[in-house]
Amino acid sequence: MPLRVRSRPLSQVEPGLRTPSPFAKHMHSRFGTELPEISEEDSFREVVKKLSIYIADTVQLPSTFEQLRTTSAGDGLRELVEHLSLSCTHPATVNALLALKWHYGAMTEDKSLHDARANACEIVAWRFLTHLSEREAVDYCLYEIPDPNCTSGSHRGTEDEECGNAHDVDENSALLAQAWAGTADSARKALNQTGSSRRNLLLQSISRLTMSMAAEGEEEDDEEDPTAPFTNLNALEIAAIADAKRFLSQNVVQKIITGIWNGDIIFWDSLSVQSVKKPRFYNPNTADPFSRLRVPKYLKSFEVLFFASFLFLYYAVLVERNPYQISTIEIFLYIWFAAFTYDELSEWIDAGSIFYAADVWNIFDMAMIAIGIVFAVMRIVGLSTDNDRLVDLAFDVLALEALFMVPRVCSILSLSPYWGTLIPCLKEMGKDFLKFMVLVVIIYLGFLTTFSLVGRDSYPVNEMTMFLTKIFFGSSYVGFDIMYKIDPIFGPPLMIIFVTLSSILLMGSLTGMLSNSFSRVITHAREEYLYVYSVYVLEASTSNRLTHFYPPFNLLALIIFRPLRLFLPSDNKFRGARILLLKATHSPIVAVIQGYEWIKGNANFKGGEYKGFKGPRHGTIASPHPSPAKSRSRQQKASRSARASESSYQPRSQDQRLLSVRRHGAGANEAAIEDDAMGEQATDVEVRIADLADKIDRLTDLIVQMQAQKAQNMSDVTI
Repeated sequence: MPLRVRSRPLSQVEPGLRTPSPFAKHMHSRFGTELPEISEEDSFREVVKKLSIYIADTVQLPSTFEQLRTTSAGDGLRELVEHLSLSCTHPATVNALLALKWHYGAMTEDKSLHDARANACEIVAWRFLTHLSEREAVDYCLYEIPDPNCTSGSHRGTEDEECGNAHDVDENSALLAQAWAGTADSARKALNQTGSSRRNLLLQSISRLTMSMAAEGEEEDDEEDPTAPFTNLNALEIAAIADAKRFLSQNVVQKIITGIWNGDIIFWDSLSVQSVKKPRFYNPNTADPFSRLRVPKYLKSFEVLFFASFLFLYYAVLVERNPYQISTIEIFLYIWFAAFTYDELSEWIDAGSIFYAADVWNIFDMAMIAIGIVFAVMRIVGLSTDNDRLVDLAFDVLALEALFMVPRVCSILSLSPYWGTLIPCLKEMGKDFLKFMVLVVIIYLGFLTTFSLVGRDSYPVNEMTMFLTKIFFGSSYVGFDIMYKIDPIFGPPLMIIFVTLSSILLMGSLTGMLSNSFSRVITHAREEYLYVYSVYVLEASTSNRLTHFYPPFNLLALIIFRPLRLFLPSDNKFRGARILLLKATHSPIVAVIQGYEWIKGNANFKGGEYKGFKGPRHGTIASPHPSPAKSRSRQQKASRSARASESSYQPRSQDQRLLSVRRHGAGANEAAIEDDAMGEQATDVEVRIADLADKIDRLTDLIVQMQAQKAQNMSDVTI
């Protein structure tokens, strides 16, 4: 039966009343929570506080990551992302979200709720990046939180000259280690006074991030800044500290990390006394060739060559096996051991123990160093005392080095997605295996005690131990052969029980548990692999060391400059001497790198910037303030949203989605304009971008008028 439709007049309402808008004057969301109003003048602490209020009010129930990402539980997060993308231009927005991710993830009480809030911060961070162009995403991800105590606004790497902290921070200062030791004076004082670990320092400092957020307008000038440990860290480093593995695995973030890995984004463009550390796109026409020594890809390549030569010397010493004196090859082996040990010690100091242990290969390095030290001590003591037995034992200890050195040479495979995905699975399966073996050892000791006492007249304890070990590893027939000899009454039933437990129950349970462990870990193995890869890239490229010596050349710097530090100041002359030594020793390596890049053609570097990142061009990466064109564009977006909300409120329509697509297309057109006018000044590009933004404004006004007219026509029809 057809429906009869008739129109009726609208109810009499005041013309001023309408449905509330998410972009109203007071910026209230549909859930009654006030959206954070973040201005460019806000400090990092204020940004963290404003975001924490909204996150705490929006996420009030425990939810999983997938629920926040795909269900209505994350509607408030989507609204926050849209609000930030339209109205927020603060460069530390992503840093603040990831700092909150660390804060909520580190809290122990009400774990499920705080985990949900931590996941919410991570979701908002990477969704916010998807609303930006690729070059804007680089700006936000590599923006370093400035030190409020440093009034000069200098970048990291020059704090000792410009901020007066030469005794605290110099060219050998660590990067991620600053997060644990705390770069601010207050954090360093807390570390020195309490003697707590670096992680505990960060926990104690950051746990106060949201405790003072209940009341606004409080006087907090005298309170110690809880965000101080994050000073001079960029968003990617904070993500590594906060274990934001999903954030680091996003395509937009991985493209930035890959750019750092390949050297398309660099942090040092020259090797001089006045060098300033800041992220920038690599320009082969202006950059110092020696700055390519800091590219992670070349660092890893030289590491493989160093380990290959290390393995050659190792085999040569074992084949020669001179029991009477230390040969020339063995001296070179000791030099390689010393250089390797000093390099690993420097890396551990730079990264900190927590980040150093994040790479499974560093555990192999520690084992290699320990075996090398034991070999050297036993070898020297044996030769000095003419103890032939100790000398032979020293070579036997050195033979154990191959268990770790051979896999270490092949560690380059861990950078492959296939092998790099399997390593986290094997790591977690090994942990589960060790836990399961505790139960096996308990059962094994019980049966060993019983069989040893029952069959004490037939077999001693050592033989019984070997029998039970063979039975556990599959030789069940051994148990049936000796069960009557152990004891004719208790032997057969006990042996049958032990064979059944070991061969069927325990081994079957172990197989099933490892299978479940593998299937559980493989779903997140890519995130684990990308996390370890990201940490390695960041540690290899963003260190504060201006002069990084490759082993074994690092021993020259240790022998020459380390004693001079005792009575000479670390001034520009001292730094210049280190630079001179670096250029003298690493010139062949730089020549090889330049030859490789010349053969490769440098296809990605034409035009002076890495063209793989699309979007407006800025003078420097991660500048504290966005360009004027970008600020105007953000303000125009916010005003357009406010005008649209005053006319009528409704979810994003198809026209608005089309407009969003066109905006992204506009970003591509901007990139195309930039490529065509690469020789022009940046100001000309900004003028073109501003003209394009005006055209988008006119198109937006037309769409808003069409929506208002359509809504007016549909309001007169009622079913």
